Amino acid sequence: MGKNLVETLIGAVVLGVAVIFFVFAYSKGGLKTVEGYTLIGKFDRVDGLVEGSDVRLSGIKIGTITQQALDPETYLAVLTMSIKPDIKLPRDSSAQVASDGLLGDKYLSLQAGGDDEMLKEGGEIE
Repeated sequence: MGKNLVETLIGAVVLGVAVIFFVFAYSKGGLKTVEGYTLIGKFDRVDGLVEGSDVRLSGIKIGTITQQALDPETYLAVLTMSIKPDIKLPRDSSAQVASDGLLGDKYLSLQAGGDDEMLKEGGEIE
């Protein structure tokens, strides 16, 4: 009976360590969305982008893809993204799907335009 008790205790410790590891990994992982203002983008293709993918400007993460949908009238992919509130993008900014290397994750790369007017909450990136 003593052997079963030791095995049970070891199993409980291993399970506890695994749970702690997964909680830590989830809390420190890159799965968190950026809190900020919402922008919309419409694209022909968004191959490999998923909810939670990065939105980057000059290679720096400034936001997160929060939602994907298909426009039933135009058949365009509609991406909703959350952008950090301190980042203001000109109205004529553009976006394209990019990749981290040959086999890397996909992200949405933004190119800032030169317009004096800035995109506001719910604005659309062309």
